[in-house]
This record gives sequence, structure tokens and C-alpha cells, in this order.
Amino acid sequence: MADQLTLFITPPPQAEAPPQLVAAPVAPTPRPTPLTAQSPLTTTILAWREHLAREGSSPHTVKAFGGDLNLLAHYLGEEKAVGQVSTADLERWLHWQRTAKQCSPKSYSRRVTSLKSFFRWLAQTKLLAYDPAAPVIQHSVLSPLPEILSEAEVEQARVTAEALRHAEKPDARSYVLFTLLMQTGIKKGECLALTPNDLDESEPDAPVLWVRYVDKRHRYKERKLKLDPAWVVAYRAYATEHDTSERMFPWSPRRLEYLLEDVSKAAGLTKRISFDMCRWTCAARDAKAGMDYDQIRQKLGLSKIQWREIGMKLKKLVEPGI
Repeated sequence: MADQLTLFITPPPQAEAPPQLVAAPVAPTPRPTPLTAQSPLTTTILAWREHLAREGSSPHTVKAFGGDLNLLAHYLGEEKAVGQVSTADLERWLHWQRTAKQCSPKSYSRRVTSLKSFFRWLAQTKLLAYDPAAPVIQHSVLSPLPEILSEAEVEQARVTAEALRHAEKPDARSYVLFTLLMQTGIKKGECLALTPNDLDESEPDAPVLWVRYVDKRHRYKERKLKLDPAWVVAYRAYATEHDTSERMFPWSPRRLEYLLEDVSKAAGLTKRISFDMCRWTCAARDAKAGMDYDQIRQKLGLSKIQWREIGMKLKKLVEPGI
């Protein structure tokens, strides 16, 4: 007899539904506490450093200025309210820097600049009713003046580089490099980063060189500089002899330095031509030609803070009686 079906069929057990996941409440992102005159020195210094970075100050400047103010905070008390700092506090700290700390004159001068910049910002933003650093006397101490080429030496070097360009074994590199530095005053790093696209010949009678930066923090240094059309002719001839498809000067930093030194030796100069010497010489020639000092600052790609010492040095080079 065939098996009978069970009268009551027990249904298979149902799988339990997975527990519902409930998302935990997301805490709102806390807003930064607005600065007031009662804010601690350390908090205010941090905000000022962020302000300097947004304004385009170099990382070195932000670090140096911030370090100076951190020393002040450590001396006065890091939780001291910024509005409680007096001129007497600042004078007492600076006296300690000059005596017990025995910091160098250059470091001392920079610390005074840091103080003035910090408290001037606090006063300008209305965080403080007055600037306690305004009465502090700034004793500027300059490092030795840089060595530059005289007009006769510039011409002697140019003629020598031109001769190397047309020698039995012609090499235009020294000429193209030296004359570019004399016209633009660009730094070594900027020179190394140049690409063929940075040369703008859209107006043949007024070519320009673009100096660009990849890092957004240095965008304030970007600029375009006028070139002599004759330089472009020399560069085009040089570019047929060397692979400049990626970089205008496809050599190591040391190789470029040797090219400038070769000009010094061949010209019989006692001075050793360098990127720094060319940069300062270019700035001095522009100043002697009557270019406005702020235009020179912009041509060199310098911030106003960087220009304080450099501008003073340049005036002493150009106007020795100052």
C-alpha cells in the first residue's frame, strides 16, 4: 500500500528577519570658536598662522613667524588672553631675548617683525582696540650686502658668452642662460621648471616669459616677464641644438651653475657668477634705470614681508649714501 500523505504538513521554519540597523545620530561639526580679546595666545597665534598661509606667505615664513610668537606665548603663559598682553610685556620679553637668550641680531630683528605683524593684524581685524606692539622700536639688522656685477662686468660676461656661442665648438647654453637671468632675475628653481610653453610669442615684438608654480601656496609668485626679442632668436637657435621639448634647460642644477662659472672664468672675472648674483644684479640694474621698487618686488616674485629686508639691501646697493 502506498504511503499516505500526512494529513497535517508542518511548514518549514521561517528565517528570522535581520535586525534593522539604526544609524547613530551624526553629531554636528563643531564650529570654531570665534576669536576674542579673551582668546588664549596659542589659539590666536594658530589663527594668525593660517591667515599668513592663506595670504600666500611661504611655509618658511609661516614657520619662522609662528615659532617667534610661540616663544612669546611660552614666556608670558600660553593661556594668557591676547587682550591682556601689554607693551611692557613685549618690551620685557625682547629684553630677555637680547640678554638671557642671547639670540643673534638677525633673529632678534625678525622677532620684532613677527610681533609687529601679529599684533597689527589683531588691531586691523578689530580683535584688539589698540596695537601693543606699535610703540616697540624696530632695530633692523641686515646681513652683509650681496655681491653684484658692475655694468662693465655684465658686458664683459655677455661678450664672452657670445664668443662661446660662436666658438669652433659652439655652445649657446651659457649665453642663453646668462642673458635670460640678466633680463628676468628669476631664481634657479624657477629656471629649472621652465617649459617651452612658458615662452609666449603671441606678440613677436613683445615676447614674454611666464613663471608658473604648481603648488597653489606659491601662486602669488606667478608672473609674466618681458623679454628682448633678440633673446628669443638666440633661444630658438639653441633649441635646435638641444632637446628642449620638456624643459627649456634640461640639465641638473649643478650643470647650470657650471655654465655660469664657465663664463666667469673665460671672461677673466674675479667674481664667480651665480644665479643669486645674477638675480641681485638684475634688480640693481632695474633700480638704477628708474623702475619703481614695488614693480621690482613683483618682478622678483616676492611678498611684501620678504621685500622688507631685500628692499633695504637693494637701496643700499643702488644708493650707497643711505
